Amino acid sequence: MSGLHWHEQAELGALNTLRLPCRARVLAEAADEAAILEAFARADALELPVYVLGGGSNVVLPPRIEGVVLRLAEAEVPGALEAGAVMIAAGCDWDGLVRRATAAGLWGIENLALIPGRVGAAPVQNIGAYGQELADCCVAVRAFDRQAGRFETMAAEDCGFAYRDSRFKREPGRWLITSVTLELASQGVPRLDYPTLREAVADEAAPTTPAAMAALVTRVRRERLPDPADAPNAGSFFENPVLDEQAAERLLASYPACPLRSAGNGMKVPAAWLIEQAGWRGRRMGAVGISERHALVLVHHGGGDGRDLLAVAEAIERDVHARFGIRLAREPVLLGW
Repeated sequence: MSGLHWHEQAELGALNTLRLPCRARVLAEAADEAAILEAFARADALELPVYVLGGGSNVVLPPRIEGVVLRLAEAEVPGALEAGAVMIAAGCDWDGLVRRATAAGLWGIENLALIPGRVGAAPVQNIGAYGQELADCCVAVRAFDRQAGRFETMAAEDCGFAYRDSRFKREPGRWLITSVTLELASQGVPRLDYPTLREAVADEAAPTTPAAMAALVTRVRRERLPDPADAPNAGSFFENPVLDEQAAERLLASYPACPLRSAGNGMKVPAAWLIEQAGWRGRRMGAVGISERHALVLVHHGGGDGRDLLAVAEAIERDVHARFGIRLAREPVLLGW
C-alpha cells in the first residue's frame, strides 16, 4: 500500500498559521521516503513544480499554486527520550518534542519552547530564541537532495548554520528534510542571559531544570506574542538586523536609547524596536495589521490573502529604511509565488 496521498484542487487555508486562502493544483502527503520519491516522479510526469510545506507556521502562501505542494505526514515524538544523539522525524511537532524532552530531564532545546511548526523546518531557519538556537545541539540532518535525486545525511558542520540561516535556506527548493538528529544532555545550565528572561525571573527563583526553563520560556512567549489560533500570524516576520561597528555608531548617535546587543560579528538591533519607533505597532491596513502586543508580528484579520500581507510588509520595510537606513529581512518563506 502506497504511503502517498494525492489530493487535487486542495485548499491550504487551514494548513498555514496565517490562515491565508490558497488553492493548490495538488496537495501530496508522503508518509515515508518511498512516498517522497513517488510524489516527485508523479509531479515530473505531469511537468508540475514541487513546493515543500511543513507545519505552515513560517510561510506566506499566494492565492493559487500551480504545482504540487508536498507535505510530510505527521509523525509522533518518540515515547522514551534519553540523553545522547536522538533522531527525530521531520513530521513531528517541534513544541511537542521540546515538552517531551524537557519532561524527561533533557537539556538542549528548552529555550526553544512554544515555537510553532515541525521538526523538519527547524534546520532551514536555524530556529532560535532567548539565546539558544538549533545549531547548538544539531548533530545531523537527513534530507532528499532534489538536484542529485537521492537521500543524504549531512553532519551539522555541513549544514552551513548561521543566524536564522542555513544551506537549506540559501538553496531554496533543493532540499526536503526528512529527519533531524539532536544531541540532548542529562546535565545542563539554565540560559538566562537574554534580557527578557532575566527580567522575568527578577523577583522569583530562577529555574533549575529543563522543564522549568521551558515553562518560563512558554510563559514569556505567551505574554508577548499572540496565539496564531486567536490572531492568525507567522510569528516574528522580520529578522533582527546585524550592523557593523560604523553603522551601529551612526544609529546610536541619532538614537542613544536604541537597545543594541553584541552579536559576535556585529551589533544586533531589535527589528521590533525599529518598527515600533516608526509607528507601526498596532496599525492596520485592511485585512492585515501589526499586533498590539509585538511589533514583529503581522496578523491576518481575515478576508485578505498573501498579496495584502506582503503589501503591508513592504510598506514597513520602506518606512524603516527611510527612517534608519536599515533594510529589514523577512523570516517567512514565500512559497509558490
